Amino acid sequence: MSELARSINEFAQLLTPAKGNDAKLTDWITAVRAADLPHLHSFTNGLELDRAAVDAGLTLPYHNGRTEGVNTRTKRITRQMHGRAGFPLLRQRILLQ
Repeated sequence: MSELARSINEFAQLLTPAKGNDAKLTDWITAVRAADLPHLHSFTNGLELDRAAVDAGLTLPYHNGRTEGVNTRTKRITRQMHGRAGFPLLRQRILLQ
């Protein structure tokens, strides 16, 4: 458990975008793969599938959080409106919120 907690804390420190986090991530993945933590092995395999995007997320200060928030809000309203009134009312609710 202590090894798992240490590994998770080290990864959490990488989530603040900074230069050099891509190299630190490589070191972190190597250390996790050396440990006997199968769930983290699966997680590291997922990170490696799109390593360029992960590196960009850990090193660049840009993000699309605001856009994703709008998308999430729109989907929530759409679910609430399912089967009711139609597109004009849905459009009105989205524009007013």
